[in-house]
Amino acid sequence: MRRERLYLADIVEAADSIRGFVEGVSETEFLANDLLQSAVLQKLTIIGEAASRLSRGFWDAHPEIEWRDIVGFRNIAVHAYFAVEWPIVWIAVTEDAPALRDKISVILDREPL
Repeated sequence: MRRERLYLADIVEAADSIRGFVEGVSETEFLANDLLQSAVLQKLTIIGEAASRLSRGFWDAHPEIEWRDIVGFRNIAVHAYFAVEWPIVWIAVTEDAPALRDKISVILDREPL
């Protein structure tokens, strides 16, 4: 089984990619750019997939992170793509992903996984 540290690193790397994709981009530009939306959604899917592979014990040890919401978003992106609401994705990209990245970085720095 893949170590949890690697899944957490995947989350950080995907969040970093998202930040790079949207740097200097307005919400209006994001909502009009199918290529950018696709790239961001792929990275959000990676975040959700990595989160889903962490143990329930790990989830329980870190209740400050909304694991179920992260995985739930991934499931919508993958299984109900046409239900994706892009303004909500924008919020996930500009607010939620950076905050998650910061929380995961703290865990990686503090815990010997």
